[in-house]
Amino acid sequence: MKKVLFAASEAVPFIKLGGLADVVGTLPKNFDKSLYDVRVIIPKYSAIPEEYDQKMEFVGDFNMKLASKRRYGGVYRLEHDGITFYFVDNEFFFAGEKPYGEMSDDIEKFVFFSKAVLSVLPLIDFKPDIIHCHGWQTGLVPVFYHDSFAKEEFYKNIKTVMTVHNFTAQGAYELNAVKYMTGLDDSYFVPEKLEAYGSANLLKGGIVYADYVTTVSESYAEEVRTRFFGEGLEGLVCEKADSFKGILNGIDYDQYNSAKDTYIKYPYDISNYEENRAKNKLELQKELGLKEDKDVFLIGIVTGLVNQKGLDLIDCVFDELCSENVQVIILGSGEKRFEKIFALYSEKYPEKVSANLKYNRCMAHKMYAGCDALLRPSLFEPCGLSHLKGLRYGAIPIVRETGGFKDTVEAYDEFKHTGNGFSFRNYNAYEMLNTINYAKDIYEHDRESWNKLIENAMKKDYSWGHSALEYQRVYETITN
Repeated sequence: MKKVLFAASEAVPFIKLGGLADVVGTLPKNFDKSLYDVRVIIPKYSAIPEEYDQKMEFVGDFNMKLASKRRYGGVYRLEHDGITFYFVDNEFFFAGEKPYGEMSDDIEKFVFFSKAVLSVLPLIDFKPDIIHCHGWQTGLVPVFYHDSFAKEEFYKNIKTVMTVHNFTAQGAYELNAVKYMTGLDDSYFVPEKLEAYGSANLLKGGIVYADYVTTVSESYAEEVRTRFFGEGLEGLVCEKADSFKGILNGIDYDQYNSAKDTYIKYPYDISNYEENRAKNKLELQKELGLKEDKDVFLIGIVTGLVNQKGLDLIDCVFDELCSENVQVIILGSGEKRFEKIFALYSEKYPEKVSANLKYNRCMAHKMYAGCDALLRPSLFEPCGLSHLKGLRYGAIPIVRETGGFKDTVEAYDEFKHTGNGFSFRNYNAYEMLNTINYAKDIYEHDRESWNKLIENAMKKDYSWGHSALEYQRVYETITN
């Protein structure tokens, strides 16, 4: 049996700032347990809900040399949903209401965590065959392994995989500061290793030293070989071509199941979706103070409110969109300028627009079950998860053809009556608006074709099973 340790900055249900948490918390359940023992290690943030904190079992403590200092840490253990989770404790780094988000604090925090991941392995009595690192926050794990651990008897022959969830998040910081924090030799801070454009780059370090690198969709893996999407690392990606691939993310089909969802009032499956989706739609409109109308075209936007998500396109044509027979629900938080924009639209069109500017899991489920369409016009999108959840519930995606959207959304073909959504190619507000209006026209005037779209969407399988098999192939490749 092969042993795998996922190392990451977050994981559901303990702590979630983005889609990374969904991947780390749910993917391990989908490996063949007769062949793989997959466990997870994350920081023990004080922001982890008390219901989980109280169940953790103290494993032990450790003292770790980091640069010129000795650092104390503790390790806790918890079994959840059949998976073993470990939590690295240090009050100095992991206290506070916000787990992370300020780069000046985060760099040292995750320098500590990356070395701790390796240091605690004897303490937890688990020697993995593979350490699977997720995101820039664990980019130094392969680096520290190469520098300080690989020659020790206990650590010999451990392989590392680096999964890049978004190439814009690189953990770049002032070079001399990172050199001091890590205690790594000057030889690591050169262009062939951690240095990039004058800064130390933790993600780059992980890519350079990992035995294999993945990202979260096949199309994104192709895009990041180019200057626009590669964020300065496209040359390195091309150099790693023989050990780099895209593996599409999935979603947890137990958690996102319209037939058993306790968040929605009228559960449904493909046999009774038409009646119960309409009922859920009316419930959603009522709860949010929108005009109750089962025939209006109801568009949902479930996303972080950041520039990458194409929100400037939506803003550009929002008044024109609201001149049509539509309603729009926004769910998410992020940049203050976008929160302000959507709050103003909600005040301007109170019967048509509802801005919910804080992520709410219950509301997200209600939107998947009640919205007719989900709009995602991203500038780029490594994979995207909300539209996969929408497909599971029969909420039809309207997306721009980029990254994971290209791999998962098949555009509707009115002649063959195929497809599971609508898409547009160029990053253009009016091309997006035309696509929305085309979808609305199908919804209003060809309900038979719209229902076929819903059925196609609900039949498509984007659970984690296929992805887990792809990762297993990677593990076999590097360990053999």
